[in-house]
Amino acid sequence: MTQYLVYDVGGTNLKYALMDHSGNILTKGKVVSPDNLPAFKQALIDIADQFEGEFTAIAMCAPGKIDVHEKTIYYGGALTYLDGFNLEENLGARYQVPVSVENDGKAAALAEQWLGELKGVDTGAMMTLGTGVGGGIIANGTLLHGRDFQAGELSWMLLRAGEGLEKITSYTAYLCSAVQMIERINEALGNDQLDDGLAAFAAINRQESVASDIFKDYCANIAQMILNVQTVINGEKIVIGGGISAQPILLDEINYQFEKLLSSNEMLGGQIIPPEIVAAHFQNDANLYGALYALLLQLDENN
Repeated sequence: MTQYLVYDVGGTNLKYALMDHSGNILTKGKVVSPDNLPAFKQALIDIADQFEGEFTAIAMCAPGKIDVHEKTIYYGGALTYLDGFNLEENLGARYQVPVSVENDGKAAALAEQWLGELKGVDTGAMMTLGTGVGGGIIANGTLLHGRDFQAGELSWMLLRAGEGLEKITSYTAYLCSAVQMIERINEALGNDQLDDGLAAFAAINRQESVASDIFKDYCANIAQMILNVQTVINGEKIVIGGGISAQPILLDEINYQFEKLLSSNEMLGGQIIPPEIVAAHFQNDANLYGALYALLLQLDENN
């Protein structure tokens, strides 16, 4: 049985799995993400050495701008030491196997295209709501990378131009951030645990006015982001990912706010055909599946 070693590099944890060609996870684990490059490289090697001889290729997804051809990570999101890290030089050459590396948001989109909500969809988008907004665009059945591999990086979409271009609060990175929304609700509730998502959504589901108002405003921002993307791609389906996508009230409110947005303008409502807006199929292991699918597509192309 052909097996692959897959890494999902995150700001908090470095996840890994041994997977087969069909996407079955044979074994998986995680370690705390190192805070420096030498320790990061050693962690990758320690993991790979556990499975040496059992894998025929290595896949990785990570934050940052990813040159999928050169197998190089740039910027690296919260892990700034990853800037310039080349997977071929560090793991491919060591273990003499093919390697691939993809942006984590685009990996989530690929997971949905392979085995999830974007399967069989010609044109659509994945929007991952977390600290900012990650994601990927599927156009004509293919993941869109763009000239500099930045297509689908939705955090820098401008929603509040009148509030000042220099302010992060004008962009989706803040306005559509699940983390910021949860913190604002907990702060308004007087909860010292600002990152307590369960407490925030408990208040939302109880329809407490202060939580409900912040939540509805947040979903209206998401609806605006979807509209802006939809005017460009005319997609069939928009998939919402991130931990909060497991909350049914989120999709209900986003759909309501999108319909409200279209009904606010007769010409807009008459011309924009609403896409299907759904929750992602994959949650915690989405990036592992997507990273593997990126590798499989690369291997098929090379063959």
